[in-house]
Amino acid sequence: MYIKRKYGFWMTFNWSKEPFILGLIYSLAIFGGSYILDFHIYIPWQPISIIGIAVAFYLGFKNNSAYDRTWEARKIWGGIVNNSRSFGAAALAFVSGADSDQVIKELIYRHVAWLTALRHQLRLSRPWEHAENRLNGKYAPTVCEDYTEKLDLELKPFLTEKEILALDGKTNTATQIMKNQAIRLQALRDKGYFEDFRHMEFHQLIVSFYADQGKAERIKNFPFPRQYASTAVWLTIVFCGFVPMGLLDIAKSANGWVYWVSPVISALIIWVFFLMEKIGDYSENPFEGTYNDVPITSIAKGIEIDLREMIDDTNIPSPVQDENGFLL
Repeated sequence: MYIKRKYGFWMTFNWSKEPFILGLIYSLAIFGGSYILDFHIYIPWQPISIIGIAVAFYLGFKNNSAYDRTWEARKIWGGIVNNSRSFGAAALAFVSGADSDQVIKELIYRHVAWLTALRHQLRLSRPWEHAENRLNGKYAPTVCEDYTEKLDLELKPFLTEKEILALDGKTNTATQIMKNQAIRLQALRDKGYFEDFRHMEFHQLIVSFYADQGKAERIKNFPFPRQYASTAVWLTIVFCGFVPMGLLDIAKSANGWVYWVSPVISALIIWVFFLMEKIGDYSENPFEGTYNDVPITSIAKGIEIDLREMIDDTNIPSPVQDENGFLL
């Protein structure tokens, strides 16, 4: 996620320059052909402007819907932050008995392992995502291929070797880790580390973690409906195809530089509409590992720091630093 005050103009343009370049070439071809061949292919601007208004409304609808997905993803992870802190505080307050410090540390570590597995799973590629545009050096298009190896390395500090081996071959690692947490909490209740009421409080937190995981997986695994996304692209292409012809109608009586500035204006109009479409397109998938993601790696690392500081742990990691204005 980009965290500086604003994208610079040239940064924005560089990210979206292809429609401008193609639009300029197309517009020059229309205007140049009309000038050289004296063959005027123009359409009155009024009907084109009506199409443009309709396309702008549709792009606005798409962008609002895409933003809702991103904002919902951030709210889900905000809930995970709050409930994780509550879990850490409950573990410290509720657990008592022999080796309670070690038991509390085990519960905290298993929760951090769940966070780690969940964020890894949410970064796995989907066919509708922009895997080729992942942040260079942070997420690669081959993330699916090295998923297991990377995850096992990150889980080793928090889980026993036996528990990690038991996770091999499981489809949803995060779900299995939280299941193990629930089983362990029941075993601790049976041993008298806390009574039934406090066990039910723990269980309610387990329920909330599963709910938040399910909500995040819903956004990850259910794409923005393709009919809406695809229609936005095709409507934009149709409108932008008419733009040079509409400007030619306006500029046909002009001479000199006014005539030849019109293709540049046409390219700018084309760029603006495709930029709006592209912003919505890149807001649809808040966990794909690109420029405008919800920074779940940074959020998860922040939770880990909070929980481990609660138990006065050692070797606590530093917060994730931004890289060139990006949080991961």
